[in-house]
Amino acid sequence: MPILDLLRSWQTYKNVGRIREIVNVFLRHGFGQLIEQLNLQRFIPLRKKLKVFGCWHPIEKHTIPERLRMAFSELGPSFIKLAQLLSSRPDLITKAFADEFKKLQDEVPPFPVEEAKEIIEAELHISIKDMFSYFEDPPIAAASIAQVHKAALKTGEKVVVKVQRPDIREIIETDIAILNIIARLMVKYIPESKVFNPLGIVDEFSKTVRKELNFVEEAKNAQRFKKNFAESPHIHIPIIYPDLTSERVIVMERLEGVRIDDIEGVELLGVDSHEIAKMGVEAYFKMMFEDGFFHADPHPGNIFVMPDGRLGLMDFGIVGWLTPELTENIANVLLALVDKDFDRLIDQYIELGIVTEEGVDIEVFKKELKADLIEFYEPLYGLAIAEINFAEYLDAITHLSIKHGLRLPSALLLMNKTLLILDNIGRQLDPAFNFMTVAEPYAAKLVRRQMGPGRIYERAKKNISDVSDFLATTPKQIGKLLRKTLRDELSIKINPIGMDRLIRDIDRSSNRLAFSIIVAAIIMGSSLLIQSGIGGKIFGLPAVGAIGFFIAFILGLWLLVSIIKSGRL
Repeated sequence: MPILDLLRSWQTYKNVGRIREIVNVFLRHGFGQLIEQLNLQRFIPLRKKLKVFGCWHPIEKHTIPERLRMAFSELGPSFIKLAQLLSSRPDLITKAFADEFKKLQDEVPPFPVEEAKEIIEAELHISIKDMFSYFEDPPIAAASIAQVHKAALKTGEKVVVKVQRPDIREIIETDIAILNIIARLMVKYIPESKVFNPLGIVDEFSKTVRKELNFVEEAKNAQRFKKNFAESPHIHIPIIYPDLTSERVIVMERLEGVRIDDIEGVELLGVDSHEIAKMGVEAYFKMMFEDGFFHADPHPGNIFVMPDGRLGLMDFGIVGWLTPELTENIANVLLALVDKDFDRLIDQYIELGIVTEEGVDIEVFKKELKADLIEFYEPLYGLAIAEINFAEYLDAITHLSIKHGLRLPSALLLMNKTLLILDNIGRQLDPAFNFMTVAEPYAAKLVRRQMGPGRIYERAKKNISDVSDFLATTPKQIGKLLRKTLRDELSIKINPIGMDRLIRDIDRSSNRLAFSIIVAAIIMGSSLLIQSGIGGKIFGLPAVGAIGFFIAFILGLWLLVSIIKSGRL
């Protein structure tokens, strides 16, 4: 059983205590029924189990998304990071939950500077005095994974030092292991949760957060961006000092300037805010559609307007990759939209993996989706590019995805989230700024590249190779299938949907029935003992019979509370 495996893997009280803490936080925020469904009630203290109706906390004032957001906030860095990841997946968790998770902030109180210095010296094997001419004690920023200090090297360069929190790696690894257990329990005990792919979410989260924990990876990302923008006069990527970088510490050039959302500061620099917005969006389109590698955390604290009018980017822990295949599919989608070819558009969605053909009547599905796509896109054809509101456009696409159960690839969702943040920043800088106008030349370039003779030749060559592979392997596969059939080795696997839950419910019902029979037997035995009058007296009744009645009362009350809490009277 997963829980027993968990306990065998972790022999320390600390980890068992963390599981209890997670369970108790969810109980306090009104998720008692979920805890029971996941079979985690063994981690609930007895005094809380005896509380009637599961009234752990006054929750009537908050919606379920609000309560889940509060629970994640209370549980610390791992769950905050998980919520931030989920906030970009409205196609999986619905828009209500995604919007609520966007409210979670990553800022936490800083840890003592003495500990930061100890970590720096232990990681870089050199004393603070030998590294820096000065090192500012109060950090300029503190988040759940690390905090940042201003400093200057002995050689005079102004830098910032990013230091990982003490024990944060162990905390997050423990939480990832627990989240994996919870995800497996959800799949086992709540079959309908498979729609949300809990195991996939935890896997994606673990990969993302582990990369964030490795500052060497962040340094490599920064160097790659610096190489990609080496010829750009508008974008500045800070210098990374590889000799002063480890998995837990990174030292980089300090950027002078103001945050991009500091409108007053931008005006004081004498920089045209419209040009700044345009430069930022163009830089991100270059990253996405030319380099296939983009900075995926463009919140205003990571983008600076420098005194010379350039944009400086910071924090390269979260990046996105667009493979050539994905970029090609995006171009095909654009071509289908230009041609108003909605059948080809749906085919491209299937190619992207946005539409799954499993378990649905694909023809009916195509017909319904096509009707909605026509209704959504047709009005846009009568508008100029500058008249299209990009944020509303992406929001409508999200609604369509949820309605039809479309699954957007994580890279595409990360791209959409990044573009939405940029659109918002652009409108802050210039209320008349239109994202679609800036995007138009890049979209046209992408389409032209897709239709170029070189790309057509590459596709034709690949298709010929695929056909030849198919012709070569098909006879072998048919022969293998026939041999298995003749040897009676061919088997068909049938997985009845919901059977595990039915068996579990029958098992629970039979246990309750057996429990009720035992309680009834105790009552009958106690009644006979009272009638016999044997033994001492309690409240005028024979002691043994009275004790039996008391035990039967407690057990019966426990059974009643259990049934009421399950919501199945």
